[in-house]
Amino acid sequence: MKLRWSVLLQWEALLVALLVATFVIGSSVAEAFLTGENLSLASADLMEKAIMALGLTLVILAGEIDLSVASVLGLSSAIVGATVDAGVPLSLAIGIALLAGALAGLFNGLLVAKLGLPSLVVTLGTLALYRGLAFVVLGDRAVSEFPQGFTDFGFNNVPGTLIPWPAILFAILALATFLVLHRSWIGREVYAIGNNEEAARFSGIDVDRVKVGLFVASGTLAAVAGVVFTARFASARPDNGLGFELDVISAVLLGGVSIFGGRGTLVGVVLALFLIGALRNVLALEDVAAEKQSIAIGTLLIVSVIATNALRGVQERAARRRSAPSPADQPT
Repeated sequence: MKLRWSVLLQWEALLVALLVATFVIGSSVAEAFLTGENLSLASADLMEKAIMALGLTLVILAGEIDLSVASVLGLSSAIVGATVDAGVPLSLAIGIALLAGALAGLFNGLLVAKLGLPSLVVTLGTLALYRGLAFVVLGDRAVSEFPQGFTDFGFNNVPGTLIPWPAILFAILALATFLVLHRSWIGREVYAIGNNEEAARFSGIDVDRVKVGLFVASGTLAAVAGVVFTARFASARPDNGLGFELDVISAVLLGGVSIFGGRGTLVGVVLALFLIGALRNVLALEDVAAEKQSIAIGTLLIVSVIATNALRGVQERAARRRSAPSPADQPT
């Protein structure tokens, strides 16, 4: 069966090609890159960012943005550490952290949806606010005494495999997000709001309710990422996840999600996550400094935005040419 050009031009297909190229180059420059142990560690290092990207994808598809996700991660980690250190049972401590993440998202959502404030400004402010609250909760100390089962979840793989336990959690959350976004009425409303908010209102969609719900989901998933981060490193610190925003936003936009909302798929975001993870892993194996890695990811972000816009322009022009009447169809 002959592949159509429209399939080859899909952004997800290009991401697959880039991912394959990264694996080929990585295996040629670093012998340890394709080993099972390295891939297992690399995927584990990616999980917190991947979980946060799920919520951020929903928010950006609705035409908004949430810059506070990494700060919510740090706040939830600080809450888990402070409550466990105070003698609170672990399950209750995790519940409090997740509730805090949901409330943080609710606060963002109410400011954006009910007060009509720009989400960029709101979440830039709460980025600093929630990080400051994390230092208030835990101070400048670190908590590293946690139950064995909790740290085993963060450290260990599924028995008999090289799959980290956090990857199983991400797979479950990603599947749930995919079903909500691409197989439910909620997803249709999200895309409708991102494409044209006013038209969505006139069609009967409660835009404010949907936006608040999306920010709550983003905050809750960021809190889940904070719990996972705490388990993986067996350390609760208020500065956990500092600077993770760049990779998360890069993954969502590189995945083909339009910064203006209404376009993109979760499949593209997941592919972009693994592409960024593989790229960072190759650079780390080659002892490239973290600052230079950030330069590479930032450049990739800019290129992805330019490339996705150019690709969509090509697709739209092709669609217009296909829909235009042929000279034979013109009235004589």
